[in-house]
Amino acid sequence: MVTRALLDWYGSNARPLAWRRMPDQPVPEDADWPYRVWLAEIMLQQTTTEAVTPYYTGFLARWPSFTALAAADDADVMQAWAGLGYYARARNLLACARAVVAEHGGELPYGEAALRRLPGIGAYTAAAITAFAHGNRAIIIDGNIERVITRLAAIETPLPAARAEIAAALEPLTPDGLEAADWAQGLMDLARRICTPKAPRCGQCPLENACKTSRNQPETYQKKLKKRIKPMRSGSVWWLQVGDEVLTVRRPPRGLLGGMRGLPDAEPPLDGAWQVLGQISHGFTHFTLNLSVHGLQRAEKPVVSGEWVRLVDLDDAGFPTLFQKAITLARAQFAPEAP
Repeated sequence: MVTRALLDWYGSNARPLAWRRMPDQPVPEDADWPYRVWLAEIMLQQTTTEAVTPYYTGFLARWPSFTALAAADDADVMQAWAGLGYYARARNLLACARAVVAEHGGELPYGEAALRRLPGIGAYTAAAITAFAHGNRAIIIDGNIERVITRLAAIETPLPAARAEIAAALEPLTPDGLEAADWAQGLMDLARRICTPKAPRCGQCPLENACKTSRNQPETYQKKLKKRIKPMRSGSVWWLQVGDEVLTVRRPPRGLLGGMRGLPDAEPPLDGAWQVLGQISHGFTHFTLNLSVHGLQRAEKPVVSGEWVRLVDLDDAGFPTLFQKAITLARAQFAPEAP
C-alpha cells in the first residue's frame, strides 16, 4: 500500500532533472549514462540541486565521459569545480575516473561492493548508482529519505544511530528492479515538496494514512544529536597588487583546498608596508576559519613565486569561496595605480 501510493504519486509529480530517468522511461542505453549519474551523485553530496545544475552542465560539456575526465588536467578540473565547495570531492572525482579507466575499461562496475572500492564512493553513492544508473534494487538512504522514514515509522532514535532502523524500515517497502529507483527518487521529491523539515503539508501527502506521526508533531522527528560547536581557527592572506594584476598561487595538492588557486597565505610573499584591509570568515565542515586580509601595492613586479592574474580575470580564475571573499574585500579598497 505505502510503496504503490508513493510510486503513483511520483509518476505524476516527478521533477525532471538532467541526471534523472523519468518514471515512465527505461534505463537509457547510452554507454555514458552511468557516468552522468555518478557525476551528479558526487556533485550532489552536501549540495543543493540548484547549486549543482550549472556545474553539472559545464562538466559534461568539457568532459562527457570517464575517459575524457580521466585525461583532464588536475588544475582545469579544480578550477571548474571552484565555488561548489567540499573540494575533496573534486580530487576524488579525478581519482575515481582514472581508476574506472585503468581498472574497469572506462565503465563503472556493477554491484555496491565493487563500487565502494572506488575513490569517493560511499554507501549512499554506491546504492544510488546501482539503482539510478543500472536499474537494480538497492536500499538508498540520504538525508531526505531519513526524514520521511523516521516520520513514517516514528523512529525515536537520534541520527546517526537511527540509520540501522531506517534501513530495516525501508527493506520491506523497497520494490524490485527499476521501481527501486523510482521509490527512492519519489521519497526525495516527497521530502522536498511535502515532508519538509518545517511545516510539512501532511494533508497533501500520499502516505498520510500510513504515517505514524502525521497527526503527532512530525517536525519533532528526524532527531539528531546536538552538533558540537565548531572550533575557530585564524590566519592571514596576502593581496599583492602591481598595476592591474594580483599575485596568485596554486595550493599544494593535499590538504585544505588542495590543488585550488588561491592568494598567498601564512607568510607574506615579500617584506613591505602591508596594510590590514579587514577580516573575513568562512565555515568549513569541521571548523570556522577567520582570516586577516593584508594588502600591498608595488610599482614593479618583484621576483616571487606564483602567477600574476589581471583584476578583470579574477572572477573566472577558479578561486574557491574562501578566497573569493578575500578578493571582494581587497578589490573594494585597492584600485589599480595610475600609470
